[in-house]
Amino acid sequence: MSSKQYVIDDLSNKEAWRLFRIMAEFVDGFESLNELGPAISIFGSARVSPEDKSYKQAYEIAHKLAKSGYAVITGGGPGIMEAGNKGAHDAGGVAVGLNIQLPFEQKPNDYATISCEFKYFFVRKVMFIKYSMGYIVMPGGFGTLDELSEALVLTQTKRIKPFPIILFDKEFWNPLVDWFKNTLLQKKCISPKDLELFWVVDDVDEAVSIIKKFVII
Repeated sequence: MSSKQYVIDDLSNKEAWRLFRIMAEFVDGFESLNELGPAISIFGSARVSPEDKSYKQAYEIAHKLAKSGYAVITGGGPGIMEAGNKGAHDAGGVAVGLNIQLPFEQKPNDYATISCEFKYFFVRKVMFIKYSMGYIVMPGGFGTLDELSEALVLTQTKRIKPFPIILFDKEFWNPLVDWFKNTLLQKKCISPKDLELFWVVDDVDEAVSIIKKFVII
């Protein structure tokens, strides 16, 4: 066997094992979450501290949702994710942490009552979409924007049934919404109806009320 053929075969074996790893992550996720019931995902920055206003608001939202019978799903890490899991945990509800393996920032928080570990972002994103009946998006960075964009695209293209997508903190999100209106809409990259795919709110009770209106349990 030539060295070139050996390299090709070696790469093929690695890809096959990667496929099995991906399949295993899907199976583990489905088995862990299949009996979850109505659940709401809360997204936001991993970098905020418990003293941060957004942390406290995420905690309060999750606490109220859990008291109302909803499970709360987060990315399983620190910051806003910890706040969401802690709020649900302290309310005696179900707190799901979908943790991603990263070389920095991300480590599982102590409040998830159901914890799943993922290597692949796209597998984790499928779990969020499959098991969430609403998204509450707190201030965050690229990861938060990624999850928001995914939900907006899938809803816009009718790949999933519409569900509440709530952007929490008007001061934080309004510049992005203005860009949607003044750039994307003006250049006809989106339609006026696409701006109805989400809400922008500042009030904890308003966010919870929107969820309860559209996700009836």
